Amino acid sequence: MRSVSCHGWVTRLQVMGGGLVFCLAGILLTNGCNKPTAPPAHEKVASTIVVGPSPGGSVDMKSPSAQFSIYPSGYVQASLLKDGKRLSLDEPQGAVSDVLFSSGKEIPQPGLDLGSARTSDAQGAWGKLGKRVELSGRSASRDPVQLEKTLVVEVYDDFPGLALLKLTYKNVGTVDVLLDQVKTMGRRLNGALTGAQPQPFDLWSFHGSSVRWGLDDVLPLQKDFSRVNPFGAQLPDGHGGGIPLVTFWNACVGEAIGHLDPRPVVLSMPVKVEKDGRVTVSINSEPRLRLKPGENYSTPQVFVAVYSGDFYEPLRLYSKALQRTGWRIPKPSNEAYNISWCGWGYEFDVTPAQMLGTVPKLRELGIKWATLDDRWFDNYGDWDPRSDTFPGDAMKKMVDDYHKQGIYAQIWWLPIGAEDGQAKYSSHKYKMSRVVRDHPDWLVLDKNGKHARMVRDLAVLCPALPEVQQYHKQLTEKFIRDWGFDGHKLDNIYSVPACYNPKHQHKFPQDSIYAIGEIFRVIFETTRQQKPESVTQSCPCGTPPSQAWLPFMDQAVTADPVGAAQVRRRIKMYKALLGPESAVYGDHVELSEMVGQGDNWKEIGRDFASTLGTGGVVGTKFTWPDYGPKFKAVYLDTEKEAHWKKWIGLYNAKMLSKGTFRNLYVTGYDVPEAYAIEKDGKMYYAFFAPDKGVPWKGQVELRGLTPGQYRVFDYANEKDLGQVVGERPSLSVEFTEHLLLEVSRL
Repeated sequence: MRSVSCHGWVTRLQVMGGGLVFCLAGILLTNGCNKPTAPPAHEKVASTIVVGPSPGGSVDMKSPSAQFSIYPSGYVQASLLKDGKRLSLDEPQGAVSDVLFSSGKEIPQPGLDLGSARTSDAQGAWGKLGKRVELSGRSASRDPVQLEKTLVVEVYDDFPGLALLKLTYKNVGTVDVLLDQVKTMGRRLNGALTGAQPQPFDLWSFHGSSVRWGLDDVLPLQKDFSRVNPFGAQLPDGHGGGIPLVTFWNACVGEAIGHLDPRPVVLSMPVKVEKDGRVTVSINSEPRLRLKPGENYSTPQVFVAVYSGDFYEPLRLYSKALQRTGWRIPKPSNEAYNISWCGWGYEFDVTPAQMLGTVPKLRELGIKWATLDDRWFDNYGDWDPRSDTFPGDAMKKMVDDYHKQGIYAQIWWLPIGAEDGQAKYSSHKYKMSRVVRDHPDWLVLDKNGKHARMVRDLAVLCPALPEVQQYHKQLTEKFIRDWGFDGHKLDNIYSVPACYNPKHQHKFPQDSIYAIGEIFRVIFETTRQQKPESVTQSCPCGTPPSQAWLPFMDQAVTADPVGAAQVRRRIKMYKALLGPESAVYGDHVELSEMVGQGDNWKEIGRDFASTLGTGGVVGTKFTWPDYGPKFKAVYLDTEKEAHWKKWIGLYNAKMLSKGTFRNLYVTGYDVPEAYAIEKDGKMYYAFFAPDKGVPWKGQVELRGLTPGQYRVFDYANEKDLGQVVGERPSLSVEFTEHLLLEVSRL
């Protein structure tokens, strides 16, 4: 296994202040600094965060594992303290941290007065112990706009690698200030500072924005790279939402920025590789408000995090920090880990006969779930069965027949959207739905008073209205209680437009965006009440999810991945966000490889290993029996059946999706790409060759083992690979595509 290590220049730890000596969690930083003893039980435990001035012209906040240096410009440099070294990607010199635009012109920034820094105990939701630093500064008297700028930085003992920042501007002048745009947390990153790579932009990155189907979320930066990374708001094509975080890493250190508001706040985090090779990123918003004399404007609760590893680490940190604010991740139902077959292989005009025709194969293969996919319904919004494909009581009868065979049934639908007689989708031309006809005032209106549009060019039921939330509760009861379905496949879930409908009396147009999670809460809670072992799956097709609705599902999904690499990395993303034992559907295995171009694509994937080996839940959409050439690409012929039977059998035997994901390998820097799962006292490893068509040969490291002697077994090929000894043993291997190992103590 090839692992890039850090050998180049790093900054040694510096002691803050003129000769000031201090200790961090017993780490010796200067001569004569003794390891502190535990305080008496009756005394309050002190925070390990130490604050003081630095000879370098900053105020430093040091935890046992990180240092955050605050400069007069407002730049907060983040450094990792590791093995006696200070590692950072930040270049604060020449960087612009904060920018304001008023009436289209940039406002001069007040500098921060470090000498008047006020230090106190942190008192937020992120822990009982921590430190808070408040700094402020005023505009120069000659500046045309008079502002007071206040920066509050908090570091908590429970989150030693995370600094929380809140920036506030107060109009201290005598005239109104129109705030058009606000840029904060501006970063200037240089990956070459650690000596691990030659170019400043030689970094891997994760982008949490929901921008476009098929776009890579995890990728190495290249020269001239640029991405806007919008969050919260719906985009013109219907995408939007996302996890409000971007992160960068090399083999030595990583850095992430984002915000910790549980609502989908509308902003952007543009990333650009500049001409000098440095990487710039910031958090940008457009408040477009008039700040009267004496009034304040505050940014969202933003953060900068520093860490060792890849994108898993800051996403896990983000999730844990957000949960301290009341954001809760439910435990998945037991059924969320079972394999699902999906009827999408039959596409839009699926029939009950086709759905039920697969039952013999589902039972033979050990598949317990069947999903009725898109276009079983008459129109979006009403969600009644089509009379030509599901006449009369055919829907309920189909579900009853599945239950008689011991198979659970899941139903596909798209909340919030409704047909209003305008536009069309590839499946059909839109009609006027009953819900729009009977309740036209429920719709989101744009600035011009017209019906706003969402994904699939649908009209939008405003999620902020209690009546709309109640309507979705009634729909859920129809599907689960009346028809008997056991869960949902909620699809095409992104964001919604801002609402300008005057009848809704919103405080802000963004209220519709902030409320989107309420719809999914109603669906999830109503379903759980009806059937505790139900499975609610939510799919933001081709993009990362939104933090607004992540707490309201049993099963995440890799969401229309384009190839096996996206399957693996999105499973890792969800394991970070939802927990190392979360249920993550790898989507249809057929999506693990695609061929074609333009709008003509065929899904021919067979890579079960990318889901099984990373701890995901296996799925498929095969057709059976043979219905002719239309469904030939996904037909389960004899040769494919043997392959499906082998891998589904392996999945059901190992159930690694119920194991604990261990983040022991760094994406982009450990070759081959590797994953580890701990389950039932054993360790399971999955290695993937850089080029699946080229055999890979070399040493792989079996990380995470305690000292001892272990047996290594290739469980996919039933081969005993011998024994290894040691705390971090390696193994000489040769494989094509993938290698799956079970390692058990002797």
